[in-house]
Amino acid sequence: MRRMNKTVFGRFTETAHRRGDAPFLHVLEETAVIYGIPAGDISYGEMGARIADWADRLSLAGFGHGHRVGLLLQNRPVFLEIWLALNSLGASVVPINPDLRLAELEYMVAHSEMALAIVLPERHQEMSEAVANAGSEALVITSDTDIPPAPAPSTPTVDLGPETECALLYTSGTTGRPKGCILTNEYFLHSGDWYAETGGYISLRRDAERMLTPLPLFHMNAMAVSVMAMITTGGCLTMLDRFHPRSWWEAVRKSGATVVHYLGVMPPMLMGAEPSEADRDHDVRFGFGAGVDPKLHAAFEERYGFPLIEAWACTETGSGGVISAHEEPRKVGTSCFGRPCDNVAVRVVDDSGQDVAPGQPGELLVRRAGDNPRYGFCAGYLKNPEATEELWKGGWLNTGDVVLQDEDGSLHFVDRKKNVIRRSGENIAAVEVESILNRHPDIRISAAAAYSDDLRGDEVAVFLILENGGGDEAKAVEIVTWALGQMAYYKVPGWIAFVEDLPLTATQKILRGKLKSLLEDTAARSGFIDTRHLKKRQQ
Repeated sequence: MRRMNKTVFGRFTETAHRRGDAPFLHVLEETAVIYGIPAGDISYGEMGARIADWADRLSLAGFGHGHRVGLLLQNRPVFLEIWLALNSLGASVVPINPDLRLAELEYMVAHSEMALAIVLPERHQEMSEAVANAGSEALVITSDTDIPPAPAPSTPTVDLGPETECALLYTSGTTGRPKGCILTNEYFLHSGDWYAETGGYISLRRDAERMLTPLPLFHMNAMAVSVMAMITTGGCLTMLDRFHPRSWWEAVRKSGATVVHYLGVMPPMLMGAEPSEADRDHDVRFGFGAGVDPKLHAAFEERYGFPLIEAWACTETGSGGVISAHEEPRKVGTSCFGRPCDNVAVRVVDDSGQDVAPGQPGELLVRRAGDNPRYGFCAGYLKNPEATEELWKGGWLNTGDVVLQDEDGSLHFVDRKKNVIRRSGENIAAVEVESILNRHPDIRISAAAAYSDDLRGDEVAVFLILENGGGDEAKAVEIVTWALGQMAYYKVPGWIAFVEDLPLTATQKILRGKLKSLLEDTAARSGFIDTRHLKKRQQ
């Protein structure tokens, strides 16, 4: 059933009128303690009242269409309250990863041109410093303080609709600084429609599902997929602060979850626990995610009694280009993520852009079938038309992911063509890590690469040339400690090797192909210093 809502707020309002006192969010006791908020249900009606209050206050302060507001609020209900309130006014939100540090925040503030940042109290000082360093006029407040007047007037708009910007999500991409993906109301509305209508193993029952996600709201999966699925179908969402292996099944049972979302790093941790008679003591009908270890896929389903439905998408495609194994044959244990539905067109091509034969590896290209090839996709990269054009080279979204396609159309993930380090579900651009490390006064040049990790998929490895040469374990610890204050902890080097030279081009650019060989050689002779134990979230 195609719904006629024009905005995310409109979709929520329609469901809230129908669902009233039914629960929209459920806050577990463990999450409530961590966040210092009340536990229990928040009904659709109560959420609607909170949204209206925020909308009144934000409108009175002059915020509206044309403004962007940064939200550094983790997975707290107040994130959704403010997002939907701003959406009702035609303003856009910039979700901020709480693991980002000063240098990263400076860039995001300047690039997004946010007018306001609403942050956690413990991050107020750092965010204020980032705003000052960026030369921005953005205001910085916490969610429990008064909203000051907007620094610039909002822009007039005739009508808020599907094409109105709803959010700006930053993705590491493959080169340098993170790119700001412009996501419209259409992007979010279609995501909810896709999940509600796809069926098969991921059928959602109207007004009946309870979904549990440990994924962060600053990623499209939780913000566009989980939230919109529950709003669209009238379900209840439980958001954890993050994945806690030891208390996961207790959270599943206490939340009454019928659907869970996962990342590939989760099943190995859960399978590492001792088998228990309570392993199937839950109401989960399916898990939805990506990246499960093929060797564990069947064993997990047998032990815990529900299927893990693998899917593929990215921030740029949204659900407009999503592919999932929601129907048979799922080909469990083969890295299969399904076959494209009729409304998604795909190609698998070689480096020259020619289609490869079935069973041969190639880059995955996707677009929407029909007259509007970008329906449901991101609207482009903010202030970067060149990158947007490159993304859509040849009229197809070039994913940078290498896949195999069977004779029956099933797609299997192989590897990433992109120069991305993927650690525990986070995409890390090597060039971004390098650009920040190169600010250190003692580092002449750095080169980052992916170091295979059994638990996290990849770990960040870096080669460093120091200004005065040399380098030892104490120096590695010093650099990592410094880096923890400059970038998200997961981007910080987990392995460091001090070298005298690096493979460079004539223009002093890193030869990525040769860097991989250098990494393998260095690892084989135990030439890296292990700094993984220092990589901890900063408070």
